[in-house]
Amino acid sequence: LEFDAATSVLIDTQDSTKGQLTMAVAVAQPDGATAATTANATYHLILAAGGTAPTGSTLIALSATTADDDIEGMISAVDAMLTSLTDAAATLGATNTRISMQDEFMADLMDVIDKGVGRLVDADMNEESTRLKALQTQQQLGIQSLSIANSNSENILSLFR
Repeated sequence: LEFDAATSVLIDTQDSTKGQLTMAVAVAQPDGATAATTANATYHLILAAGGTAPTGSTLIALSATTADDDIEGMISAVDAMLTSLTDAAATLGATNTRISMQDEFMADLMDVIDKGVGRLVDADMNEESTRLKALQTQQQLGIQSLSIANSNSENILSLFR
């Protein structure tokens, strides 16, 4: 099971291109002067490690002078970031679920193995118990046969007296 943690970092203070909220997001932004869109609008939601937006991108921040086209571009950038965050969260959730399933499977497997070993031990104990009973029975039969043999010799001796 492999999981690339770099894809789920929210804010990377070392490298702004790796954080979900610090990486640049390029969006197609409307251009108010024409009907076309400007595809080179790049935004950042959170400042990079140095405290400024990386070169070539604009920090998503509203002010009284923010143009409507810029606001639409910022909204598109935030939507793209949310989509990226949702994908990262889904991947993380799926990985977590797989790990939980494997953990439960291993716990069940260990229980089954423990039960199997217990049954083998019980089977060995039953076999050994049967052997012990057989040996005890043989011992009792030997003692009885010696007792009978001794009593017969005493009977024969009593006849000679």
